[in-house]
Amino acid sequence: MATEVKIPAMGESISSGILAAWHVKDGDYVEKDQVLYELETDKITSEGNAEVSGVISIQVQADEEVDIGQVVATIDESASGSSAPESEVPVETAAAPLETAPVAPVAVAALAAKVATSTATTPVSSASANDKSLSPAARKAAEETGVHIAAISGSGKDGRVTKGDILEAAQAPVPASAGPTSTPAKPALSTSIEGERETRKKMSPLRRKIAERLVAATQEAAMLTTFNEVDMSAVMKLRKQHQEKFVERHGLKLGFMSFFTKAVTHALQAVPQVNARIEGNEIVTQHYYDIGVAVGTDKGLMVPVLRNCDQKSFAEIEGDILSYAKAARDGKIQMSDLEGGVFTISNGGIYGSMLSTPIVNHPQPAILGLHNITERAVVINGEIVARPMMYLALSYDHRLIDGKEAVTFLVKVKEAIEDPSRLLFGI
Repeated sequence: MATEVKIPAMGESISSGILAAWHVKDGDYVEKDQVLYELETDKITSEGNAEVSGVISIQVQADEEVDIGQVVATIDESASGSSAPESEVPVETAAAPLETAPVAPVAVAALAAKVATSTATTPVSSASANDKSLSPAARKAAEETGVHIAAISGSGKDGRVTKGDILEAAQAPVPASAGPTSTPAKPALSTSIEGERETRKKMSPLRRKIAERLVAATQEAAMLTTFNEVDMSAVMKLRKQHQEKFVERHGLKLGFMSFFTKAVTHALQAVPQVNARIEGNEIVTQHYYDIGVAVGTDKGLMVPVLRNCDQKSFAEIEGDILSYAKAARDGKIQMSDLEGGVFTISNGGIYGSMLSTPIVNHPQPAILGLHNITERAVVINGEIVARPMMYLALSYDHRLIDGKEAVTFLVKVKEAIEDPSRLLFGI
């Protein structure tokens, strides 16, 4: 009995994705709930698990686009992973003597050369002795590459030779002959190029979606950016003063992002025009404070949303940021974690950015860009002093927010960071 492995539904707005990688090989024995593949969509990256145990037969290769509901593999539940066919025993026993004792590197090279020489003269009939244990995909790969199965130690269940083993063997360099009749190596024209001048790779759904949203934001909104700078002395002093007890009590560090999240929430309450969005010919004012925090990953930018920031403590905000960032980087973020934000904070300072003009996360009306903290000379009470300063950049949709509201909002953030006690009293 074979069970189909289908791409599950992931939300009304997602109709397809890219099967980014298989975590198993064709012909492997898989256990129930074992991770089988990784799927990239235009919003999230998720994993697919096996619903039953059995031998898997892969029907769709990695990097191919698949539709929701498409069958990408089948699992044969009648196949057992507890015992191996007799035809597979020679492969396993042939590899056993090599593991009985340590072998010097020179001996290993000589042995490899001997194996390569002997297998090169092995008749096709003897090389195909294990064909009965091969999956259809592995047999096809062997025919296409010309690899001798008898020379491969299988990585599958009970030493089964899989398609991946065959492809890996086909790409491995052939050892040079170590026999006495070998002639000195001569310089030869290389048939392979050491480094390509260009490489091409299909754009992932997530990267395509990011590109579409950024272009839409610049085309649909009247984008404008205003700047200010903030003295980080007070926040840095406060963190240093309470960091040890904070970690002891909550089990995590007190970072800058919780201060800025609270400062942004405070500013949104003071300037409600920034906490709104345009829908058609209407302005929708939001009375909740779900703040998105941009997280950079290997696959692109994601913006998980911290819910009800006006009701959360610094520790709760830090915990949310930590867990969402880990989930985003591990590809385990959920669709619900990315939806419904009213405002976004992007911290380019962690990468060393001095100043930038962030692009609004449409349909949100504004985004706050944080930057690197550097010691700079500033004038305070008529004296030049060195202070840890950070540039702030607020990009906003000028259709909705006027300059007065944008500047007022940014000043409110600046005041809250330079005097954190304002956050306690809401002033």
